[in-house]
Amino acid sequence: RQDSRTERDLLAGTLDMLILRMLQAGAAHGLQIAQDIERRSDDVLLVEQGSLYPALHRLEDRGWIASSWGVSDTNRRVKTYTLTEQGRAQLKAELSRWQHFSAAITRVA
Repeated sequence: RQDSRTERDLLAGTLDMLILRMLQAGAAHGLQIAQDIERRSDDVLLVEQGSLYPALHRLEDRGWIASSWGVSDTNRRVKTYTLTEQGRAQLKAELSRWQHFSAAITRVA
């Protein structure tokens, strides 16, 4: 379906920013991050594991997030991610770019 492909393409371009935004509230594991994005978007933005985990690794490689092993609420071992200072600066830049971009789209639409 073309609509879902377009939504996936849009999400792929903004997933890094969304992950950083979710981690602004505090540490979270991958499933929590995906669920928070879905919940906060009223289930419009669905994050698949095949997109989420490569993005988390990419963000960690860039120094924007850090990870550590911990235990979930259900007593399972999970990797928890936190936003770094470099990540906070990147999020600020990404949000500014996104606001500029979405304002331009609104003017055209």
